[in-house]
Amino acid sequence: MRARDLVDWEFGTVERRIFWDEAIYERELERIFARSWLFVAHESQIEAPGSFVTTYMGQDSVIATRGDAGAVHVFLNSCPHRGNRVCFADSGRGRQFTCNYHGWTFGIDGALKKMPKMGLYKSTPGFRMADWGLKPARVESYKGLVFATFETEAPSLGDWLGDFRWYLDAVLDAEDGGTEFLPGGATRSVMNCNWKFPADNFAGDIYHALWTHLGGSEPTLGRHGGVKVENEDSFQVSANGHGWEFNQSFLGNAAAMGDRDLLRYMRSREAAITARLGEFRAKMWGSVASATIFPNFSFLPGYFTFRTFQPKGPTVTEIHAWTLVPKNMPEDIKDRFRRGSMRTFSPSGLLEMDDGENWEQSTTANAGWVTRNQRLCYAMAPPGEVGRDDLPGDVTAGQLSDANQRLFYKRWAEMMDAESWADIPLAGAAPAEAAE
Repeated sequence: MRARDLVDWEFGTVERRIFWDEAIYERELERIFARSWLFVAHESQIEAPGSFVTTYMGQDSVIATRGDAGAVHVFLNSCPHRGNRVCFADSGRGRQFTCNYHGWTFGIDGALKKMPKMGLYKSTPGFRMADWGLKPARVESYKGLVFATFETEAPSLGDWLGDFRWYLDAVLDAEDGGTEFLPGGATRSVMNCNWKFPADNFAGDIYHALWTHLGGSEPTLGRHGGVKVENEDSFQVSANGHGWEFNQSFLGNAAAMGDRDLLRYMRSREAAITARLGEFRAKMWGSVASATIFPNFSFLPGYFTFRTFQPKGPTVTEIHAWTLVPKNMPEDIKDRFRRGSMRTFSPSGLLEMDDGENWEQSTTANAGWVTRNQRLCYAMAPPGEVGRDDLPGDVTAGQLSDANQRLFYKRWAEMMDAESWADIPLAGAAPAEAAE
């Protein structure tokens, strides 16, 4: 069956089988994760030559390193001799990687450098060291975020992000000096859910906050203001399946952390950020918002938690999460963001525990035969197109809508059905520019 038959993005229904079927999951690994530009690291994690982090692209374990000449390399974390994992550390710094099975040694660029009894290999007809390095991926960065893909025919990262870049700058380019992931590594947790449930939640589901986090009440999460969900002066924007829902509150998400000193600091930066980004994007900086870069890289402005939803099967997801801040932010404010994001969006955080229970139950409830053969409703209609030429991408008015999620599944179906990248449409491939 075509993926297009499983997803009706015009009306808004989705077949539940896409969240549990093994064959669909295997096709996702091939056509979604092996084709897409996937987030692998922030440049601040691998600043020095020889520094590295290990992560996943789909279920493929990879190593991201900084080479001697400054280039970032990403390659499979699997020895081509017998397939053993080469590096077991989450992060570190070194001059080489040595497989502990037979001692094959690779440089920080992934090239095979030596192995025990090298003469036996060199005397083998047709054997060339250059043919047996760790398989490399293509690597590109956008304002500190490092992405990689193993697909040689994939478009550039800029074309993949398209118009979404203009919105990304609201968090990646709000201050001079760029951004960094706060040191200390990632929090990692495992949930018994399909990876698409959290990804589509971040792409456009503010609707759940009214009940999951607020118990049906409207006002706030924090003592000093916070999440207020409304459809006035708010938007959903999408580009190539990437989605961002937000309002213009400037401090809505940040206020939910309940730290008055942190809010005073953010207010003190409002004029400078507005001068840099313009009034519209400046108000996005810490607003009530969430976003997903297709397929599985999501973040929350205000909390500034960034995370990947790594698939481990159709019903298991591993979450890697970090806190991103401007590099030039005072150290005490950085620490306040660290503690605030941990209190809210960490394995034991107030909000992530709420979300995790829902994502797991949305997945496990499909165990029944009758249940799994029902469709899910994504039919909340957007209030309408926004008549503004200065906002790039697909824009609809109001946060309370399934618009971004329908476009998320449209991109999913397009990639699942396409035989090659030539069959996958892209929008906003030219440099993303817009007036304020």
